[in-house]
Formats: sequence, structure tokens, C-alpha cells
Amino acid sequence: MGLTALKLELLMCLLAVAGLVTSVWWVWPRLSVRTWPAVIGRVAVLLGNQVLILVALALALNNYFGFYGSWSDLLGADDGVAAPIVSDAGDPGQAGRQIGGVQVVRTARVPPIEGHKGHPGGRLEQVVISGGASGLSAPAYVYLPPQYFEKKHVHTRFPVIVALTGYPGDARNLLTRMNMPAVAAMAIERHEMAPTVLVLMRPTVAPPRDTECMDVPGGPKVETYFAQDVRESMAGAFRVGTDAASWGIMGTSTGGFCALKISMRHPEAYSAVASLSGYFRAPTDATTGDLFGGDRRLQNENDLMWRLANLPPPPITALVTTSELGESNYRPTLDFLAAVRPPMRASSLILPSGGHNFNTWNRELPQALPWLAQQLHHPAEGHGGATPTPRS
Repeated sequence: MGLTALKLELLMCLLAVAGLVTSVWWVWPRLSVRTWPAVIGRVAVLLGNQVLILVALALALNNYFGFYGSWSDLLGADDGVAAPIVSDAGDPGQAGRQIGGVQVVRTARVPPIEGHKGHPGGRLEQVVISGGASGLSAPAYVYLPPQYFEKKHVHTRFPVIVALTGYPGDARNLLTRMNMPAVAAMAIERHEMAPTVLVLMRPTVAPPRDTECMDVPGGPKVETYFAQDVRESMAGAFRVGTDAASWGIMGTSTGGFCALKISMRHPEAYSAVASLSGYFRAPTDATTGDLFGGDRRLQNENDLMWRLANLPPPPITALVTTSELGESNYRPTLDFLAAVRPPMRASSLILPSGGHNFNTWNRELPQALPWLAQQLHHPAEGHGGATPTPRS
């Protein structure tokens, strides 16, 4: 039974309830005598009930936030191959295609836009993106807008947005929990954004370690993977732009920090970024290990507030989001906005209330995604749409 299976979650909830009821009405009265075996029995009953309750809560929280997608992901034994896409049948001739650093595992059609029958939603390709510079590879989903397949655009190169989940996350969350391809297709149909290719990934490309998208000394080169390898492999396999002006990056939570950090450290790779509920300093804990190898300079250079205070600002455009109530990054986000200076530009999208969850990000995405696309260079000039309030 899969880690995220609803049956497993319901089973554990039933076991937790059954354990409590059985303990109160049947087991506990029989252990009320003052003997050592009875004392040990009572302790065992309490621990057993707590374990069942904690496991049930953990499964519910994992299914809601999408921390781990499978048992192998939880245990750090994920083989890096993406699971099949569940959608309408796509073009079977594309499956198994390998071009450069991109292997296409499966394709699927994105359903037509709701309320717009006859308007195709585009195509979704399940891929594995490999990088020569980093030596890393990771599963991803590539969304190709319907215009990508039109004859008049047969020689057109499209702008690209790389979208990252939080840690540990699962790229499928960007499909099942945020429905990014449908949001993009609707925004394109409404002329709120130009046709744009999306690359949907998670920042955990060396599971189970949380690298905070760093080139870890003596460890995985995750920053190189996203700043160089993903761009080069995608440009070799799809008709996408090759300069930074055509590339944007966004993410939620850890993915938001990664997106903002990579764009600030590599403006030659990404010219625009949207960080949804992101933070500004990499944490150090049991999931990250030693990210800096004792190098204070490296630690400072990955601290975004330190960069703004001590290094020339990068020529990028950024959007940061938070909520006045419910999110811990509210005050740090205001501090970040106040520290930004030209040529860097920053915009904000601040909700009155929200949380560090998919519900909040789904409220922000219909504005954040078109905003990011509008910052990119594309064959046709950008269309109008909702733009968050600029902060300089």
C-alpha cells in the first residue's frame, strides 16, 4: 500500500480510534492492579496509542503538504525515475525519446481549458533531465503550451519558467495540488501571459538530503545543475530561449528560497524570479548536514540579506509573497524588500492572511505565474494582466 494512499490514512485513523476505545473500555480496567506487570502493561498501552495517533497524524500531514510521495522517497531509496502521468492518452511515439540530456518517459495531453471547448490545453511530458556539469539527473514534467505545436510557431523559441516545490516535495504536487499547466493554459488563453514552457521539478535532486540548492563542498552540485545543466539540456531538447532574458524561475517554501538564491547568484541564467513563501537564509539542521564545510565566506554568499548588504545587486526582477497573518516570513520579507536597490527590482504580493500551505500558494499562483511570464523575453510582446505592486 502506497505511502500516500487514502486507504492507508483511513486504516491508521481507524486503528488509532480502535486502540483508544479498546484501551479505555477493556484493557485499562484489567491493568488497574498494583503489580509490576500491570504497570508495564499500562505504559505499553499508552505508548502504543501514542504511536498509532502520531502515525495517523503524520500520514495526514504528509498527504496534505506532499512532503514525501512514496516509501522509497521517505527512506531515501528513490531511484530518481518519475512515476507515470495519469491523464488523457498522449502521443505514444514521443515516449522513450532521448535528446541530449533529456529523456522523455511518457507524454499526455493537458485537458482542454474548462469552459473553452475546442481550445487545447497543451501537452505534458514526463522526463528525466540529466546534466553533464553536475553529474546529476532528476525527474521533471515539461508543459508545452498549445502554441508550441502550431505551424506558424514551428521555428519559434519559447520562454521558460522553472517551477520548484518545497523540501522534500514531489514534482507531482505542482500538477495535483497546484495544477500549474491548467493555470498557465488559462492565463495564456486570457492573454495574461505569452505562451511559455514550464519545467516542473523539486529542489531535492540528491535525496534525501536537503542541499538548499547549493554546490555542497565535497557533495552534490545542485546549484550548477539548476543554473547550467537544466538550461542546457532543455535548450538542446526543446525550442526554448537560450539567454537569461527568456528564463524565469519560481518556487514555494524551500523552492522559493532556491529560486531567489539561484537567480541572484546567476543573473546570467535567470532574469526573473517569483518566491512564494520563501525565506532568505539557508537553515542548518539534520536534513541539510554541513552545507558550507566551515567556509564562512560561502555561508555569507548564500545568505540573501548579506548579499544585498555587501555585494552589487544583480540585474534581475523579483516577486516575493507572504501573508500579514499566518506566515513566519512576513517581517523578513519586508526587510528584504527594503534592502533591494537598483539594478535589481522587487515586487510584492502580500495577502492579509494565509499560511505555509498549498491553499495560500493556489491563491497567489494566478497572479504570480503571469507576472513572472510578463518579465521574460518572448516572440510577441507581453500582454496585460494582474501585476503585483512594485517595491523598489
